[in-house]
Amino acid sequence: MIKQEWKNKTVVTGFILLGFGNAPELDSLLFLMVLSIYIVTITGNTCIIVLMVANRHLHTPTYFFLGNLACLEICCSSNILPKMLLSYLGGDRSISVNGCFTQYYFFGCLAAAECYLLAVMSYDRYLAACKPLHYPSRMNGKLCLQLGAASWISGFLSNSILTFLISDLDFCGPNEIEHFFCDSFPIIKLSCSDTHVAGLVTSVVAGVCSLPPFLLTFSSYLYIIITVMRIPSASGRKKAFSTCSSHLIVVILFYWSILTVYVLPHHDTQISPNKVFSVFYTILTPLVNPLIYSLRNKEVKEALQKQTSKLLAFRGLPSVKKRGVIILNELQVRTQLYGM
Repeated sequence: MIKQEWKNKTVVTGFILLGFGNAPELDSLLFLMVLSIYIVTITGNTCIIVLMVANRHLHTPTYFFLGNLACLEICCSSNILPKMLLSYLGGDRSISVNGCFTQYYFFGCLAAAECYLLAVMSYDRYLAACKPLHYPSRMNGKLCLQLGAASWISGFLSNSILTFLISDLDFCGPNEIEHFFCDSFPIIKLSCSDTHVAGLVTSVVAGVCSLPPFLLTFSSYLYIIITVMRIPSASGRKKAFSTCSSHLIVVILFYWSILTVYVLPHHDTQISPNKVFSVFYTILTPLVNPLIYSLRNKEVKEALQKQTSKLLAFRGLPSVKKRGVIILNELQVRTQLYGM
């Protein structure tokens, strides 16, 4: 991992991800836990994308953005969790320098894109709830494509600068990263170069990518909640407020954890707590977003039932409703026979 060069200079050729500590007896448990989370995350988000594409009733701006969010979550989880699974399964926690920078590049790009996309989604909800008469004309197909593309492109462009600065640093050892994936500050901490510029630019770019979208998102949901409180029906207010509050909680946890890790003043003692905060936006958010944003919606539930019925019909099996009728008829026949 570390090779000696002439003039007594050592160069790191690979890193070791320490993860959540050196406890081999917990590797099996952590492997099963991470594997379960990964399977549920991929299944839930893939299900959302398939439903959005297959069902015409879900071809709306809201579900277009939800489909983009699901795609982001799949990419984010697949960038980090498979490496964690391999390390817990085989015990090899090493990663090459190029592999580490590649993982960090895609993580930063996807995280920044999600910050922008969540702000776009909150603006879409604001228009739908507070400006319903202007919603169809303002949130048209062209604007949806532009906002979606801008979120992805902005995310990938913003992290390109950081990845270049960090990859240009010298690493002379040690090579142990105090994290479960390759992140900016744990990598910068290992450099033997002057890291002041890289650390400052990391905080500035992270602040630009997260703080304005957070303020826009929070303001949008605040206006939505104010509008919801004006609904005459108590049941309508309760239902709408329940949906908005769950969205707002997830959004606050996502932005708050990113701001805590990257924007607040950084010290060496923050590394371990930051590892815990990173779990929110790398593991938990991709896991709960399908449930919070999509699978609780009536339209998505109906679309899921229709696709399930079509799949059963394609395989020659009766639908759930038809199977219930068949079973009920059989019970009635048996009751009559026994009665006789």
